[in-house]
Amino acid sequence: MIERDLDLQTRDGAMNTFVVHPDEGGPFPVVLFYMDAPGKREELHDMARRIAAVGYFVVLPNLYYRTGRDYWLRERTDEGFAEMYGHMATLDRDTTTCDTAAMLAFVDGEAQADASRIGAVGYCMSGPFVVWAAGAAPDRIHCIASIHGANMVTEAPDSPHRSVGAVRCEAYFACAEIDKWAPPADIAQLQAALQAAGTPHRIEWYPGVEHGFVFPQRAIYDKPAAERHWERLFSLFRRRLHDEVRLP
Repeated sequence: MIERDLDLQTRDGAMNTFVVHPDEGGPFPVVLFYMDAPGKREELHDMARRIAAVGYFVVLPNLYYRTGRDYWLRERTDEGFAEMYGHMATLDRDTTTCDTAAMLAFVDGEAQADASRIGAVGYCMSGPFVVWAAGAAPDRIHCIASIHGANMVTEAPDSPHRSVGAVRCEAYFACAEIDKWAPPADIAQLQAALQAAGTPHRIEWYPGVEHGFVFPQRAIYDKPAAERHWERLFSLFRRRLHDEVRLP
């Protein structure tokens, strides 16, 4: 495996980024990995490595680069969460579009990246981000996955459920049964919007698990459910980044 830490230049500054891909056999389809709220950390690097190990060029940026290059949630205390929420508040559809453009420009210049085949995955906070990214670059992104995505239905004009009409690619949504940030009523509203827009999609409920169940270093980690998420994710990538090279 080849791993690099590098800066991608965006409109707003240098976005420090972890890149990983197999050392031979490329060019490889690209996976854009949007981090969850606790920030870019070794736990996410390991997840990126798992994706890369089955044949992908993975790009994992620090989306908080505007406010801190090295931040991640080290202590799950009131003070720690308050700091995390402050970083989260700096991100929206506009920053997502900006950062996605920088990642796309980067992979376009990489010999080991097949930039004609791009998928995206987002966790928790970044569930909305992959929807916005796919809507902003419908001719570039071939599939998206939102894993226990938070705030998929809000009152904001750019709420993900109001944005799915711009999404042309297949979308997968993994939903935890116990999730105050994505309750069943919200997911029902999201599904109705997806159906109305004609967006190819699958919404799958993961029974008995909590928000964040895929992360090995959390107390609520559920290995069977996490492994199911990996199977679904890799199936989506195989189908859309290998079997079908063009958008539907």
